[in-house]
Amino acid sequence: MMRGARHWAVAVRRPAGDIHLESHDIESVADRHPILRKPLLRGVIVLGQSLAIGMRALMIAANQSVDDDEQLTSRQIGVSLAIAMLLFIGVFILGPTTLFTWVEEKLGGGVPLLIGEGVFRVLLFVGYLWLIGRTKDIHRVFEYHGAEHKTIAAYEHGDELVPERVDNYPKEHVRCGTNFLIIVMIITIFVFTLFGTPGLVWRIASRIVAIPIIAGVAYEALRLGARFHGSLVMRALMAPGIWLQKITTQQPDDSQIEVAIASFDEVLRREDEAAGAAG
Repeated sequence: MMRGARHWAVAVRRPAGDIHLESHDIESVADRHPILRKPLLRGVIVLGQSLAIGMRALMIAANQSVDDDEQLTSRQIGVSLAIAMLLFIGVFILGPTTLFTWVEEKLGGGVPLLIGEGVFRVLLFVGYLWLIGRTKDIHRVFEYHGAEHKTIAAYEHGDELVPERVDNYPKEHVRCGTNFLIIVMIITIFVFTLFGTPGLVWRIASRIVAIPIIAGVAYEALRLGARFHGSLVMRALMAPGIWLQKITTQQPDDSQIEVAIASFDEVLRREDEAAGAAG
């Protein structure tokens, strides 16, 4: 799946070997309410858009890989996504909070304990990604992830978008959702420290309330990292995300790169059409 400024496209390799391709407009609530384009607020909006687009792309990919009588509905995908989000919040946000509240009762609290909670959360997240990446299906997803990055890098360098040329580029890229996630995890260490160590109920509530704030800050950090990618400071800040992509991106084959190119070309076509119409 590739996303442009106003359009997104998804390409899927069908069981028969051909590629299904479709694209859609990006409809943003920020178009109706310009204030939502302001720093911090726009990060929350983009996160919501990404989840919605990801859900639609997942449904398209799933339905293109099965027979008509096994097609998934948007409701089924939505329920699955909602469960996944709840599990993510429960395991990576509330779980460590509950565990370290218990540790505080036994050993005492303070800033070191809050930092320990944050570091534990990051390690738990990295371990989870490594573990699921060992499965065959997720490993293949990570290969397609690498194909997306290689295609974008080739385009940014003005190279020809063909598999043999695209494959020469790295599978890691600074503008990646993996970077966003690890930045979120790191920022939680600092933000949650500011909330101190209230009782368990209020501590859990503060973690939930802080999620939009953290998402907004992480998005701005990611934008700065992409804009000033040559800066030593930004390269250092983006380094954890690049390291994590050693797990979340894997070396694709030519057929996977071909799918990524098809999706990217479709986004370019739609963006060019829109620019021509506006001009």
